[in-house]
Formats: sequence, structure tokens, C-alpha cells
Amino acid sequence: MAWPAKLQPMSLPVIGAPLFIISNPRLAIAQCRNGVIGAFPALNARPQPVLDDWLCQITSELAEFRKANPGAEVAPFAVNQIIHPSNDRLAADLDLCEKYKVPIVITSLSAPNQIVPRVHAWGGLVFHDVIGVRHAKKAIEAGVDGLILVCAGAGGHAGTLSPFALIEEVRRFWQGLVALAGAIATGRGVFAARAMGADFAYVGTRFIATEEANADPRYKEMIAAADAADILYSAYFTGVPGNYLRQSVINAGLDPDHLPSRDKTAMNFEAAKAAETVKAWRDIWGAGQSVGAIDDVLPAAEIIARMRAEYFSAKRDLCGQDADVRTPPRLECFQIPRNLNAV
Repeated sequence: MAWPAKLQPMSLPVIGAPLFIISNPRLAIAQCRNGVIGAFPALNARPQPVLDDWLCQITSELAEFRKANPGAEVAPFAVNQIIHPSNDRLAADLDLCEKYKVPIVITSLSAPNQIVPRVHAWGGLVFHDVIGVRHAKKAIEAGVDGLILVCAGAGGHAGTLSPFALIEEVRRFWQGLVALAGAIATGRGVFAARAMGADFAYVGTRFIATEEANADPRYKEMIAAADAADILYSAYFTGVPGNYLRQSVINAGLDPDHLPSRDKTAMNFEAAKAAETVKAWRDIWGAGQSVGAIDDVLPAAEIIARMRAEYFSAKRDLCGQDADVRTPPRLECFQIPRNLNAV
């Protein structure tokens, strides 16, 4: 499919993953102002009418920034909607997304058959989270514009398939937009995702360790101190398998090696009954296997600048010193560099 004009300009082919509790207008605006798609879950705005305030703030501040900086690469923003029976505020949240003509809606958990036509009617795009081929095909049948492949190593709710395996299978039947998630925290990782056939890298854990993120300072420092071996994969906390910081489980008084199993019936997004779910993310801290590549807590702008430098350094290393660092993401060349011909 053609690269949608509404996704340009971007300084880096990255979508900042919507992080439950953690993502907020401050983080999303910082991401967009620095050229990557900023996102947040609608459920982070509590109580529900606060979402109106958040969308007003984001749209107005980005519009003002674009006006004051006409040459800046300011990316669009996205709102994540949980399509689950217990999410009793979905209809009201979608009404607000329509009011503000949200550019991108990211849907999770169920195929967005009823969501896609409505978002398309106001000119928005729909990206859907999937962890396997079956889910991907259902999302395509629903008419989505993009797929987010949540692979092994991703923070929070994640699948178990290798990104190499899943994207190869998906690209056999889908030529539309793809974002790849799974332990990506550097510009080199973003470039690798592009080389594998993705249009975007989906980056979450790296943005938890930012000054703007609404996360406990101890959470951010734990990410900066952790390695991949410190990540625990379990369905115990929400009923859906996810990746968490092992030390946070221990700090909560639980034995990470002897957690009971749970299933999807444990999930509940209803505002009046969300205490357990909220606790799971407040006290049991989600993170991906990319933690070993994260050593500091910085402003989002500095992180994006660093990732951008790493991305174009990797591009020059693989495509030659004369590689055009300003080439739009969909037009990049991944030809074998001359210095590898003799290998």
C-alpha cells in the first residue's frame, strides 16, 4: 500500500508504544515533537472525562508547535483502545477520538471490526496488536491499515514468536504497514526492524526510562539497572502472558518462580473494578528484554536523538558511506555493501 501522507513528516520510523499508566500527554507530545509517533492508552485518562482534556492538550500543543516551527518533523499521535467486554468506557472514548479526529487508533485484544469503519470515516488510521498469524488475518479482514507484531521479548503483554519468524510469515500475505515490537531500544534495533521488512519499530521499554514518563522513579532506575535475564514472562498478573521485571515481583512479596497460572477471565478493564489490574502495573512493573540496552533515564528528546544517530550510523555501515540519511523510510535501500562482497 502507499505510504499514507498523514504519517509524514517523521524523523525516525518509530512508534512509541502506549504504556498502561505510564504514557501521558507530556510523553506523547515530546515524542511527536521529536519526530516519532507518540501514543497513550485511552484508559490512562482517569476518570473518563479527563480524556477530553488530554486530547485537547495534545492537539493544541502540537498545532502550536507546528505553527511556530514550520520546518520541524512533527509526527502524528495515536490513542490505544482496548476492545474488551469489560471496557465499559470504549464507546465514550471513541466519541472523543472522533471529536478530535485522532490520526491513529491502536486497537488491542479483539478484532476491530466495528472500530475500523468509524475511524476511517473521520480520516484516521487503525493499527492492531497481534501476536500470531491467526490474529493478523482477522485484523486484516476487519480492514485495518497496519499490524503491530508483538513478538517475544516485548514489554508488557507479549507473544512468544521470534520477530524473524512472525514478520516473514505475515509478509507472505500482507503488504500493508507493519510495526515490529520485541526488545527494540536502540537505533540499530530500529534499523534491523526495517531490514526485516517492517515499516516501523514499536518501542516501549526505552520510553519508560524517560523524565516525562508517569512511572515511579524506582521503576525507571530498575529498568536502567536490569538485564534481559531479569525479565519474567507470566500470565499470573492479568490473565494474559506478559513480561515483567523479576525484582518488582520479589519486592511485592511474591515468588517469581512459583506463580499460579491464570487465564483471560482474570482481565478486567471496567473502571469500577480495575483495582487489581491497576495494581498489576503499579506494583508489578512491566518491561521488555531490551532492558540490557538501557543504562540511563533521560528526556525523550535526548533518547530519540541518540536513537536517530545510531539508526543512521547503522544505515551507513550497511549501505555505504554515501547512503542518503534523509531517504524516506519506505524508500531505503538494503543492498549488500561492497565490503561484504568477498565474504
